Amino acid sequence: MTIEEAQKVVDEWINTTGIRYFNELTNTAILMEEVGEVARIMSRKYGEQSFKESDKKVDLGDEMADVLFVLICLANQTGIDLTEALKKNLDKKTKRDSERHKNNEKLK
Repeated sequence: MTIEEAQKVVDEWINTTGIRYFNELTNTAILMEEVGEVARIMSRKYGEQSFKESDKKVDLGDEMADVLFVLICLANQTGIDLTEALKKNLDKKTKRDSERHKNNEKLK
């Protein structure tokens, strides 16, 4: 599925199953909640925190998909074409960082 297709699928889902979009502020708060859930898993799986019994059955991929879903909702609500935005962002990073990472001794 392309990013464009994902934006269309999410929009269709929201307007049928979801009834309507939550407002942008609500979706921003939901996005922060979902990012927090990803951070919680990361700190336990890859960091130094230990899992609680209730944390052991979490699915990192599912939590990342929750983040992506809400981010797509926000893009749809604010008229952002994520395909174009990502292309521009990668171009910006390429120009800005073309030598920076090559010259970073920490990355060698």
